Amino acid sequence: MLFNSIEFLLFFLPLTLVLFHFFSRKVSTQSAVFLLIVASLFFYAWWQPVYLLLLGASVLFNFHMARAIYRYAKPWLTVAGVAVNLAIIGYFKYSVFFINNLALASGFEWQAEQILLPLAISFFTFQQIAYLIDVKRHYVIENSFSNYVLFVCFFPQLIAGPIVHHSNMMPQFRQPGRLQLSAANFAVGFSIFTIGLFKKTVLADGVAVYANPVFNAADSGSVPDFFTAWGGALAYTFQLYFDFSGYSDMAIGLALIFGIALPLNFNSPYKALNIVDFWRRWHITLSRFLRDYLYISLGGNRAGFLRRYSNLLITMILGGLWHGAGWNFLIWGALHGGYLVINHGFSHLRQTSLRFIRDIWFSPLAWLITFVAVVAGWVFFRAQSLTGALAMLQAMAGLNGITLPAGIMAKLPGLQPVFDLFAVSAAPGGGLVFVKTWLWIGALLLIALKAPNVYQLFYARLAPETTADTPCKVHSRMQWQPGVCWALLISIMLVLSLSTLGQVSEFLYFNF
Repeated sequence: MLFNSIEFLLFFLPLTLVLFHFFSRKVSTQSAVFLLIVASLFFYAWWQPVYLLLLGASVLFNFHMARAIYRYAKPWLTVAGVAVNLAIIGYFKYSVFFINNLALASGFEWQAEQILLPLAISFFTFQQIAYLIDVKRHYVIENSFSNYVLFVCFFPQLIAGPIVHHSNMMPQFRQPGRLQLSAANFAVGFSIFTIGLFKKTVLADGVAVYANPVFNAADSGSVPDFFTAWGGALAYTFQLYFDFSGYSDMAIGLALIFGIALPLNFNSPYKALNIVDFWRRWHITLSRFLRDYLYISLGGNRAGFLRRYSNLLITMILGGLWHGAGWNFLIWGALHGGYLVINHGFSHLRQTSLRFIRDIWFSPLAWLITFVAVVAGWVFFRAQSLTGALAMLQAMAGLNGITLPAGIMAKLPGLQPVFDLFAVSAAPGGGLVFVKTWLWIGALLLIALKAPNVYQLFYARLAPETTADTPCKVHSRMQWQPGVCWALLISIMLVLSLSTLGQVSEFLYFNF
């Protein structure tokens, strides 16, 4: 079930809210927990009921495995628990990829049939792996099975995150009066949800029509020109950000309505001045998981520069594969691993032999380098084939020539010397799609760089659990306040979002 669907907005959510209010006020907190569990399982089963069995088996196995680890304190139990989880996700997500590539490398004519990927398997599996490891590391345990089920299956974050940590979630279930509807939580949560819905349905889906045709054509063998390739790559850059950021905002808003604080997942990542800062701002909960449970487990930075850099590369390559079984995801992860190595090396040089570089003039260049590097990485992330990705990058480098629509060039005769200098040629067409593409890109770039994010708008209203993992606290003068102006603005965003429900589209991270 999609957050941006009629069945969710007009039926599932209102009914769940009414029943939740009744049970939490008139019966007991525990009954409200059971209601949320039932609603979450129904929400998951709406997609493919058969995979509810897999989710249930995963929850049962990990709950009892954690109790065994806690009781017997045997390291092999933790290894076995993690191995079973990885085996499940490996079978469903990676087996076809590895079998087909092994067949290709060996020359055998094997061909594994594609397996339907269970929804959210990456999210609920890694969430529980972290729990098992923490039971071993910190000797903590959750004795309530219902609280554990809600921790894993809570519908606002079940499908595409944030990847919640048990230390943030489970204590909230035990706080008296926490799981209740309140006017304050509803106002803030509904406002955040609406902002996220607007990001997805109006902004992300609005610019998607200028990204998808370009990448589809490149994957089909077409050769784009310079501006077409950059337009498609930048359009996808903002589509992905507003799509996933919008989902994360909706998850936070929905959870807050029910009294639960989820961690923030985005903190204006396209404002980052280096790639380290980017990963502190982009998909914050995944970055934390990779750091705490992979990078540190590999040794982190405790064994010198060489080991540190190899650990970074391994972590990011595996992080790329977490997103999907494909060479493009592996290359994307390796690319970001290389970026991080270069970033750390350059930071070391700045502290030693390059101290003369001043932030006041270097920051704009640093932002541009970081942003272009991220955009280049997204090309591998979005393209369906390695050939398509390389065709896009080749065009973005100007190797396919530069063209502009004839209609635009005809209206700019004064720039003909510039066109001649850069060998810009005319392409058929009046340029309407070209203009719309770059207007969308310019508008979304302005929003991403200048508009306050959800943290900045609501920091005074969010619970400590929400902001616990936020890497930097930059407050905005623009603050959400209960009142007519904000009610009007949120209402306009809601109406615009609801007007798009006839064109419902899935969230991009549903594929991961």
